[in-house]
Amino acid sequence: MAMPYGLNPAQFDVTTVKGGITVRPLTAADRDEWRRLWGLYIEFYRTAQPAAQYDLNWARLFDPGEPIFGYLAEIEGRPRGLVHIVMHRSFWLEGPSCYLQDLYADAELRGTGIGRALIEHVYQVVKGVGGQRVHWLTENTNLVGQRLYDRIARKSGFIQYVQAL
Repeated sequence: MAMPYGLNPAQFDVTTVKGGITVRPLTAADRDEWRRLWGLYIEFYRTAQPAAQYDLNWARLFDPGEPIFGYLAEIEGRPRGLVHIVMHRSFWLEGPSCYLQDLYADAELRGTGIGRALIEHVYQVVKGVGGQRVHWLTENTNLVGQRLYDRIARKSGFIQYVQAL
């Protein structure tokens, strides 16, 4: 199956290095560390996901027809942060947009630049594929995250509404 929007999965195979932080694409060998980091992310938001959802997400991350990608931030060769992105179209822009779906850094590393390295990596990847916007949500209680986000992006002023179906 071809990737939508004329995107090529190889375009997302990008590694960046900033200071002592390497951000690189997920590989099949990363499953245990990915599961650890995504599990901690889910815990951070005081929720849970069944094992089947972990399996489905992992499969989607490696499905060449899915416009979904994941990256790990490593420090001294050890995965310490995670970001997932979802590429999509917008009625407001000609080129693709990117929803930065999940961003997580090990708790003891927050405020050290790892979150910024992950987000700036996403900016570079998305710009490299012709993307025109990166957007994300955060919980209003995530004050540590918001301090970073206020420095590297702008608040849109929109309020999100959700209805489970």
